Amino acid sequence: MANLPSDRSSDASPGAAGDSSPDSSSDSSSDSSSGRNRLQVDERRAQLVELGVELFAARSYDDISIDEIAKTAGISKGLLYHYFPGKRAFYLAALTEAAQRLLAQTSLEEVPGPPDRERLRRGLDAYLLYVEKHSRPYAFLLRGGFDGDDEIRAIVEGTRMRFFQRMLEDLGASDSERVRIAVRGFIGMVEAASLEWLEQKTLARHQLTDMLVELGVTTITVAMNPPQTRNK
Repeated sequence: MANLPSDRSSDASPGAAGDSSPDSSSDSSSDSSSGRNRLQVDERRAQLVELGVELFAARSYDDISIDEIAKTAGISKGLLYHYFPGKRAFYLAALTEAAQRLLAQTSLEEVPGPPDRERLRRGLDAYLLYVEKHSRPYAFLLRGGFDGDDEIRAIVEGTRMRFFQRMLEDLGASDSERVRIAVRGFIGMVEAASLEWLEQKTLARHQLTDMLVELGVTTITVAMNPPQTRNK
């Protein structure tokens, strides 16, 4: 992992050379410098978050110290605390990034097509492709939560709700209590099947996709067509 850029900035102050009187050009230079500094700060933070995803995907929260994070990043602890108040905040940022990556790389928003079985297939295949290529961040997202931690649970549950909405859209299903329970259950099954698949790899990706498509369609069909109540 490459070290973060140095925190040093140019010692030269605006107006040190040439005409030092304030004018529009010096204001413009100041604004430009401020914009560059802001971008540099954002880039440094993004690099730190990326490092966090890598570290926490490979090892547990308790196994990683602030000292190790700073050393791996090539910065001081003081600078690390400038970006994150503590290890927990750093962990939350990494978990959020893992969730956003999963959602972004499995989105079908730019793919045209009506809600149907094939759209569900494309969505599930994109999901499993992400799982296959980014197995550690995926496992980190699903297994990284702490019991009773509301903020961490909110990140994971927020990700699941986005997939819940996507599945309803992919199949053109209405949101009812039966459908909600069924789809949430199906999402849990997809997560469990994906983790099992990562460990065993006894099926090809397309085979698991086909199986999950059939299960998803059946789940929605049953949820949207409750059995008729018989009169006794």
